[in-house]
Amino acid sequence: MFNAILLNKKEDGSTAAQLTQLDEAQLPADGDVTVAIDYSTINYKDGLAITGKAPVVRKWPMVPGIDGAGQVLESSHPDWKPGDAFILNGWGVGETHMGCLAQRARLKGDWLIRRPQGMSSRTAMAIGTAGYTAMLSALALREQGVEPGDGEILVTGASGGVGSVAIAILSGWGYQVVASTGKLDEAGYLKSLGAAEVIDRAALSAPGKPLQKERWAGVVDSVGSHTLVNAIAQVRYGGVATACGLAQGLDFPASVAPFILRGVRLIGIDSVMAPTEKRIAAWQRLASDLDPAKLDAITSEITLADALSRAPEILAGKVRGRLVVNVNA
Repeated sequence: MFNAILLNKKEDGSTAAQLTQLDEAQLPADGDVTVAIDYSTINYKDGLAITGKAPVVRKWPMVPGIDGAGQVLESSHPDWKPGDAFILNGWGVGETHMGCLAQRARLKGDWLIRRPQGMSSRTAMAIGTAGYTAMLSALALREQGVEPGDGEILVTGASGGVGSVAIAILSGWGYQVVASTGKLDEAGYLKSLGAAEVIDRAALSAPGKPLQKERWAGVVDSVGSHTLVNAIAQVRYGGVATACGLAQGLDFPASVAPFILRGVRLIGIDSVMAPTEKRIAAWQRLASDLDPAKLDAITSEITLADALSRAPEILAGKVRGRLVVNVNA
């Protein structure tokens, strides 16, 4: 038996979440690697799943947790053997396949990547999908030709997981980062991560003009809706915006003007189904480029039981940085 968070769908359609014990016989039969989870984490999507605020879960009952790190226990997959250290992000885990907010999981070996040398399970989950997505976003700016000397980079949702790690990465690479947040009392924290300036998210969150004063060489957006639209309206000629989140909404009430009059590029960032090669490259850069002291400042450690109460706080924007879950505590 092992501890796990289990989600069930109630008769009225709402979600019941509880900390319980499961037997390994209850794990999915379609996995070929059984693993011991050391640490998981709570991302925005996990918050949606646990609270039932959005139809994230599509198979019931479900163990949430789109991220996990630990060691392989048993494997019939040719690339994995007992004792191997792994990282899991995405692939529908915690949505259609039982996830990692548990002490055990049965996963597909093709979904796993090897944990970089010298990186602990805790560090991997302090980074988690949020940090991995931040690195994908930062790398996309580089791949699109945005260089540190080109101008300011806007990071929205700055005090959240993606935003916090993005600030740390980009400032470490020499970019001038401007952080947008609804928590101006967190300005000191954001500047400690490397933000050169902190602005109020209210300046971006309401409907605005299709073209606004040019400012940003690049954007890392995890908010969506009007925030993303206004950020794009302020991107300089030939600049780049990356989009990876929807905290404000799925809608995109935009004009084509920035794209056809300023040559702005919008790059979508998918962390869930990203190919293995891209994942490995992102995690190797996280291992080498992310300042451990800044990651520690971003991270708080919680238990499985804590995860149930903290999930609503993530959706309400009340969580700073990253929550790493010690599933054995």
